[in-house]
Amino acid sequence: MPDLRAGALVRRRLRDNGLGLVFGGLFLLALVGQAFAGNGQYNEEQAADGLDRISLWEYVRTSDFAVDVAENWQSEYLQFTLFILATVWLVQRGSPESKQLDERGRGTDADQRLGQHIRAASSSWAKAGGWRTSLYSHSLVLVMGSIFLLSWLAQSIAGWATYNEEQLRQRTSTTTWVEYLAMPDFWSRTLQNWQSEFLAVGSMVVLSIYLRERGSPESKPVGDPHDETADTG
Repeated sequence: MPDLRAGALVRRRLRDNGLGLVFGGLFLLALVGQAFAGNGQYNEEQAADGLDRISLWEYVRTSDFAVDVAENWQSEYLQFTLFILATVWLVQRGSPESKQLDERGRGTDADQRLGQHIRAASSSWAKAGGWRTSLYSHSLVLVMGSIFLLSWLAQSIAGWATYNEEQLRQRTSTTTWVEYLAMPDFWSRTLQNWQSEFLAVGSMVVLSIYLRERGSPESKPVGDPHDETADTG
């Protein structure tokens, strides 16, 4: 009997956390795949330059791998940070990704279940009041934005190291980190990711007005009219 209860508990926890577990697993698989593919490409370039091949473990410690990972992370976290902030004030008629057209802004304490509207199960920081509740009220953007900035910093440092390695291979002069921040290599790496993220978010907001995916909370119910806003299926 205890084994049956333990098995049921495990299955329930897997079910209750399925979305996070699946995407966490996909992230790890993609990261490992990127490491193998990047190592192969790196070694092809090494061979072309008459240099020695390196192992996978050596590759994942290179600036070449670090900059590829960091430039993707920073663009993803920028996308979500901006989207979270934008949806506080901006609306899109007909999109389930938008609030109702007359609900722009931070909302009242009643809307946010604060003050006298607090619930017994609410977070202790939501109940605390003062600076703790204020900080908790913006914690999602603060954390997401911090990860973006740290990833962008890591991209700049790793990109600078990679750029200088290439300069040394070609026996040309290297550059300082500050100089690298103003160079096309840094901004090309940055903007090629930003434009794709902005396109993806904009497409999601607009296409979800007219298209449906039955059962998804990112879609409106199949039978909803196109101008129905903020309703999810």
